[in-house]
Amino acid sequence: MANNEQQLSLFKQGLSWSWPSLLSDRNSSSIELYDRSFIVAIIALMCFGFVMVMSSSMPEAEKLTGNPFHFISRHVLYLIGCVVITFSVLRVEVSYWEKHSGMLMLAVLLLLIAVLFVGTSVNGARRWLSIGPVRIQVAEIAKFVFIVYMAGYLVRRHGELRENRKGFYKPIAVYGLFALLILLQPDLGTVVVLFVCTVSLLFLAGARLTDFMVLILLGVGTFVLLVLFEPYRMRRVTSFMDPWEDPFGSGYQLTQSLMAYGRGDWLGQGLGNSIQKLAYLPEAHTDFIFAVIGEELGFVGIVMVLVMLFFIALRAIRLGNLCLQMQRPFESYVAYGVGIWICFQTVVNVGASIGMLPTKGLTLPFISYGGSSLWVMTAAVMLLVRIDHERRLSLVQAIQGRAK
Repeated sequence: MANNEQQLSLFKQGLSWSWPSLLSDRNSSSIELYDRSFIVAIIALMCFGFVMVMSSSMPEAEKLTGNPFHFISRHVLYLIGCVVITFSVLRVEVSYWEKHSGMLMLAVLLLLIAVLFVGTSVNGARRWLSIGPVRIQVAEIAKFVFIVYMAGYLVRRHGELRENRKGFYKPIAVYGLFALLILLQPDLGTVVVLFVCTVSLLFLAGARLTDFMVLILLGVGTFVLLVLFEPYRMRRVTSFMDPWEDPFGSGYQLTQSLMAYGRGDWLGQGLGNSIQKLAYLPEAHTDFIFAVIGEELGFVGIVMVLVMLFFIALRAIRLGNLCLQMQRPFESYVAYGVGIWICFQTVVNVGASIGMLPTKGLTLPFISYGGSSLWVMTAAVMLLVRIDHERRLSLVQAIQGRAK
């Protein structure tokens, strides 16, 4: 008895952290347990992102609107939206997401169809739905909802997935429908992210190796064909391989980005002292914000940012392992999916800005300017916080039950 009480005391001391009352137990007062380091890392990245958006967007805002604070004021509104999303997601039980994963998937499919007919077009791409003054990029929502749907499917059809091809190809068909609608926008980057998440979750769920290899070959082949038959995608691939061949044409973005990294050296030019953001580097506050970070904060700065991002991704993967040990497969797959998503999108964004990968137009998680990306990422990581809370709460209840 004394040993159990001691374990409970140590557990509370190590894991509990008081927030404002977000959750309530029906029979007793809630025990609020959260992963402090995970939450602090997310908040730190968002705050850092606000500073970097402020630094990198002012020249572009001045040029486009005459107001240097245009993007900054909008980013503040996005962060306020993140607070609302945080409190909303934390109030929803994880079982709700599992129960309604199919309906959420259908809702997003309808939104993807609506984008093609009534969406807002920007730079030749029709990817946004305008709801009053707010523009939502539905493809960002699709990433999150598809991971939730895949987690629910893998729990429901786990035996079928392992035993025959029918269980394996059902989610592939859903992915294909998502991919087709997103490609019509067009947005190849999101399709690639969804493919990586799909393949990873199927592999973790124990899909048969032959089916898995066929899917990999099919995906790679389709990607190659999509690049070969679309001239602008082909130009991106060839320019990334040798951007200096056409530094003022197809290789312009990458050459300017590489110049920013070169100027940054080890310690950078100092916050706010970037030259490339002064109308030289396109998309300095969105897709290429990491280059501005490299120029202003140097190698040390970019390493610190990468460490924080991969800490969040690895924390999500670790949560997946812990949930799997406790026989919580849905929570495990969601955590794995979100961790892979954050990790892969970071790799693609950074890889494109340093010339290791073709430009894909994917934002840097929690840092780049953009309301849809920031809001959806916030919802995803707050779902992980809720999953971790329920896991820790069940451990406390189990210890209390044994103590009695």
